[in-house]
Amino acid sequence: SNRWLTVLTVDPTVAGTTREHIRTVLAAADIEARPVWKPMHLQPVFAGAKSRLSGVSDRLFADGLCLPSGSSLTAEDQGRVIDAVRGCFG
Repeated sequence: SNRWLTVLTVDPTVAGTTREHIRTVLAAADIEARPVWKPMHLQPVFAGAKSRLSGVSDRLFADGLCLPSGSSLTAEDQGRVIDAVRGCFG
């Protein structure tokens, strides 16, 4: 494992919740999480640049959430994140 980045994607129609709801629940538990990076074609500096789009990067940006990760994340830390995420589902 590279333990560099852990990302999940949330399909609201299947999950019954959204990426943003999960992010705010984690934030309320003092767990940092953030949306997947904005695709290059949506960055102002690349507004006029040619691009080949399939919609994948847009979907990842809309539904992807970067979770805490790293080699210093303890089993207890992992458990807190897992429990908080699980608590977002019915």
